[in-house]
Amino acid sequence: MRLHGLRQELAHPRTSVLVCLLGIVGGAIAAGLIILFRLCYEWLHTNAPIWLEMLTGDAGLARLIQPLAAVALILLVAFITGFKHYRMGIPFVIHRVKMFYGYVPFRTTINQFFGGMLALAGGFVVGREGPSVHIGASGSSYVGQWLRLPYNSIRILAGCGIAAGISASFNTPFAAVIFVMEVVLREYKIHIFVPVMLAAACGSVLTRLVFGEINELSFLSIAVFSEWMYLYLILLGVVLGALAALFNNQLMRVMTLFRPVGMMWRLVLAAVITGSITFMLPQAAGASFESIEILFTEQPDTLFLLALLAAKFVLAVAAIGLGVPGGIMGPVMVIGMLAGALLLIPLNSFIDVSDYTRSFALLGVAGMLTATLHAPLAALSAVMELSYSPQIILPAMLVIVPAYVTSTQFLGNRSIFIRQLDYQNLPYAINSIREALEKTGVLAAMATDFKLFKTAPEDIIEKYLADNPTAIVLEQKQLERELQYRLVQYDVSLDHNAQALNYLPVEGLNSQTTLFEVYEKLKNTRSGAVFIYDSKEENIIGVITWNILQSFLQKAQY
Repeated sequence: MRLHGLRQELAHPRTSVLVCLLGIVGGAIAAGLIILFRLCYEWLHTNAPIWLEMLTGDAGLARLIQPLAAVALILLVAFITGFKHYRMGIPFVIHRVKMFYGYVPFRTTINQFFGGMLALAGGFVVGREGPSVHIGASGSSYVGQWLRLPYNSIRILAGCGIAAGISASFNTPFAAVIFVMEVVLREYKIHIFVPVMLAAACGSVLTRLVFGEINELSFLSIAVFSEWMYLYLILLGVVLGALAALFNNQLMRVMTLFRPVGMMWRLVLAAVITGSITFMLPQAAGASFESIEILFTEQPDTLFLLALLAAKFVLAVAAIGLGVPGGIMGPVMVIGMLAGALLLIPLNSFIDVSDYTRSFALLGVAGMLTATLHAPLAALSAVMELSYSPQIILPAMLVIVPAYVTSTQFLGNRSIFIRQLDYQNLPYAINSIREALEKTGVLAAMATDFKLFKTAPEDIIEKYLADNPTAIVLEQKQLERELQYRLVQYDVSLDHNAQALNYLPVEGLNSQTTLFEVYEKLKNTRSGAVFIYDSKEENIIGVITWNILQSFLQKAQY
């Protein structure tokens, strides 16, 4: 009974203690899985180069072999789980959240866990936030599936897992919340915002307990800008918007060009490209921020920075475009940092650029994230959290707005996630009716005071309706192989041959469903009812008529 009460409460689209607990549980489970993922990846990332160098006797040859070895193991995992389950990453999660209430297939999660771990350890320029989002969303939503919670609450759990994943990846809980609302769910509702916020906080707290309080980008700080530099920041945003559009276009071009090529050969090609470039330029490997920190402390020359930016750009496009499992946000942030530092160099005659290198790197992150993902609020909150300074807000806004406008209005660029979804033919857009109805579970709207007659004579049913004219009456009939249910009502037609009672066939829906499934059953006739059952159709727990659905929609506040 307690579990039924939990399900009934979570079926309502409102903020409650149970919804808050849901966010905490979802965030804790997602954070636990992500911590395990990070520990496995870091252990492999540390030891794999040592093993390969011992095996080959040469560090350069080890860097050349490392991506190929990672691809071989990725293909082995894909073979074991089934190649058709090689669907992963943030776009796939957005699709599952929008169209399937956050249900993520288990085999794709296995692929993402081991594939992402191997790709990151293999030196590919991919981010760990992609696997973290996928693993977090699936892990937290599995809890809802196990408890058989309403679908609307399972979607919230998936959002909580995504927030915990982003928060654990970059230690930016507020930016994680904004990312979920702005990029994944594309809406702001308080009953969703609160549990997602709690999940992001849980993800950050648990991650800090294991990996420490230090932020990986804490070396980036903001300097005080002179007023005349604000005009240059606008130009910086324009250039970053163009760079982001170029990145998105080239990524989609690679995906389209190599679409006819088999997955195995695409991954092998990505490994060859990665190994070849990192063999010549070791700093180009991976999308971690450690090498970037060293570059800013050592003040490298312009040509080296330019070469590193080009190498990271090519490797990120090759790895992601050819299907290596991993995220896109990590590479975009690294590219933005390098681009921001490079775009500071023209001011060398006017200022001491060493004082502003970290600031421009941070602003480069803001501009690239905004224009690539079309998430200006998430980008602004991310750089504010990463810099631990509110002074970044005004300079970041002066970069974010022109970057976004340049990318979208002048260059016709769209969010890379949306473009990937369209490329993979994964639907993500839903109409307003569906969006509103899916927020409420059937347990919140069904009538429980119905009367069920099991193969009763018509005169008994008619007498009961005469005594209870407003009652909802169902009739159960045993056919040869199945049970049939019908809604019984007075026939109010004016036909002189009409019978006293009118029988309408009634279909059943699981108690986990939402009002949208009810609407889909009844929208053609605009009448009738559906019955709600728990686990088995024989266990009817409620009825929703078309009139109940209409009245509920009129008084519900979304």
